[in-house]
Amino acid sequence: MTGGSLGQRTASYGSLQLLNNNGIVGKPASSIFTRKPSPKMLLAGSRDREKQFLLLVFCKFLGRRRVAMLLLVGLPLLIFTLGSYVLDKANNLYSGIGSFMIGAPENTSLNIDEHIGSLVPYVSQAADDPAALMISRVKDTQKDRDSSTEKDGNKTQRPSPPAAASLIKRVVPLHHPCENFAFPPPPPPGLRRPGPRPCPVCYVPVEQAIASMPSSPSESPVLQNLTYIHDENPVKTETHGGSDFGGYPSLKQRNGSYEIKESMTVHCGFVKGSRPGRQSGFDLDEFDLTELEQFHDVIVASAIFGNYDLIQQPKKISQAARQNVPFYMFVDEETEAYMKNSSILDSNKRVGLWRIIVVCNIPYNDSRRNGKVPKLLLHRIFPNVRYSIWIDGKLQLVVDPYQILERFLWRENATFAISRHYRRFDVFVEAEANKAAGKYDNSSIDYQVEFYKNEGLTPYSEAKLPITSDVPEGCVIIREHIPITNLFSCLWFNEVDRFTARDQLSFSTVRDKIMAKVNWTVNMFLDCERRNFVIQAYHRDLLVHKASPGAATMHHQLVLPGTSLAGKNPGKRSSKRGKGEKRSGSKRHRKVAAGNKDSSSF
Repeated sequence: MTGGSLGQRTASYGSLQLLNNNGIVGKPASSIFTRKPSPKMLLAGSRDREKQFLLLVFCKFLGRRRVAMLLLVGLPLLIFTLGSYVLDKANNLYSGIGSFMIGAPENTSLNIDEHIGSLVPYVSQAADDPAALMISRVKDTQKDRDSSTEKDGNKTQRPSPPAAASLIKRVVPLHHPCENFAFPPPPPPGLRRPGPRPCPVCYVPVEQAIASMPSSPSESPVLQNLTYIHDENPVKTETHGGSDFGGYPSLKQRNGSYEIKESMTVHCGFVKGSRPGRQSGFDLDEFDLTELEQFHDVIVASAIFGNYDLIQQPKKISQAARQNVPFYMFVDEETEAYMKNSSILDSNKRVGLWRIIVVCNIPYNDSRRNGKVPKLLLHRIFPNVRYSIWIDGKLQLVVDPYQILERFLWRENATFAISRHYRRFDVFVEAEANKAAGKYDNSSIDYQVEFYKNEGLTPYSEAKLPITSDVPEGCVIIREHIPITNLFSCLWFNEVDRFTARDQLSFSTVRDKIMAKVNWTVNMFLDCERRNFVIQAYHRDLLVHKASPGAATMHHQLVLPGTSLAGKNPGKRSSKRGKGEKRSGSKRHRKVAAGNKDSSSF
């Protein structure tokens, strides 16, 4: 075509307008032919005119003000509808999850790694926070391993994720109520509350938990018959560590106890006397001994020595557990005297659900070290029990024992379960924290850590995966009493008896030495899961101090009813601490009062 370039098409009719040399639209030239509109164009144009006509009639009929009001009402309604749809989708992510309670680590919440399907603590990545940096390195290394495996054309399976307890979607039987359970995402950083707090745990109903109890004991790898050394006159042959109660095992005997065989005889406390509790240095009444020899599928045990804690009554315990699961609380004579003076101990030696067991001739001068005896040696005190749950005296149980056992042992096919520390997972870091808090004599801690270092202890790293931590939060222990777990408990106690009473320092050494010999491991679950079924309270002396503002000098004194502070206080602790052990001072209590309630009783 000649006579100029094609111009712009008009919006209404589809004809062209010419552009002059300056790009200005002009009138149509007579030499430019116009194309007849197609039927589709005519139809589209007629529809546009109809829409415009209807809109004009609508506006004229209602008026501009009414149209504006309709828009003002309709727009919020549309936004509300869309918002409800989005919230409904979001709520589906939280189906089947229990309610939140207070407590979880400071600067820490749950962080879900969707790539490997595991949980890692959600820690602020501060440059001076070694825990945060270590967790980040462990997670990144696992991601690299998984990505390299996916790229590989071979049909090799991906490496196993860290621990069964840290899986988001656990391997459970078909139709298990918790098979679709998932942790929620971490809260926004600005909304996270400081301090430890629990996370949701999926428990099955009590009836189903009881039905899940194995009908026969779990298999004990290699070790089938475990007996214990008896020595009425133990002799200390080496300069460091040990006690008359533990029997002073030599380093040679210690090292030999890690050579796992089918039948073994090891030191395990109670080396004196005809049986544990009878002239053994941890003596019990004959009536109590008869009680402890009875068979039970499940027991719950705790202890308070030195009148250090107030008894916490369990809650939400099923009728089946009340009838079949005994609750035993071990106390010394000092704590018993306080209970009698306070009229909380009845004639049947019961305080609520707790059956009180009084211990005489306690073996150590330190109350915390005495607490390690029932904590680690329950299998010796209760020879005919299948499963036990230990909780420290400062804890209150708020979930049924059967549900706890189903969740952390039976569902995981585990025989020993303990929570890992909420923040620290390296023994060297834990040792420095104990020294800084004055938990024990610093030179004794240094000696123990240096000893383990010479044996091959290394800082925690990703090379130890699937092991996720070397430091437990030992205030709760869940176990099945079979030979291999009994051996672990014995050797763990021997380390506590030989070195410091800080059992977190020796846990990983004993675990790793046994795991190097047999196919056995420990279920180390999240500490926030532990906080779901136990509630932590303050120690008794701190509660007394907080209730009495004028009692600033009474941190470690017990005032019995009717007594006076003048002269020697009959309720004051008479037990002395061991040579290498420090008494916690007011500095520690100020720290606890500020919100750190995480120091263990035992």
